[in-house]
Amino acid sequence: MQKVSIFVDVQNIYYTTKEHHNCNFDYNVFWGKVTSNREVVKAIAYAIDRGDEKQKQFQNILRAIGFEVKLKPFIQRIDGSAKGDWDVGITLDMTEYAKFSDIIVLASGDGDYDLLVSKIRKDFNIPVEVYGVTKLTAKSLIDSASKFISIEDDLLLK
Repeated sequence: MQKVSIFVDVQNIYYTTKEHHNCNFDYNVFWGKVTSNREVVKAIAYAIDRGDEKQKQFQNILRAIGFEVKLKPFIQRIDGSAKGDWDVGITLDMTEYAKFSDIIVLASGDGDYDLLVSKIRKDFNIPVEVYGVTKLTAKSLIDSASKFISIEDDLLLK
């Protein structure tokens, strides 16, 4: 059995599926696909904590599926902009768990991860599957992946 580590950029997946498909990502179906005939080494969902009850329920659902949920506080700046990304955290964890994995799965459309995906493929000689909404995923990330899987009907909650 292949050993898989799974990393989900929750905010990116939420906003891209909402914008393009006007519905939500189906984490249960996703889990079934990426873990089929694979042994899970690590599965982490990275989210922003706004402290609301609905979000806490969603995070508990992710935990029940099998994800470790890492939270970062939502920061509202004085100028009205907001901060709350997990780029560095995801990078550190993917690099760490690549040592113990036969394959990495990343769910995100963020082009900032293209160098990371390329580096993991080169340095660890393992494939990286990327899941994202095609029209809202950076071409550089799609090109750097061993395999790109578009988030379409079968991965959406209707």
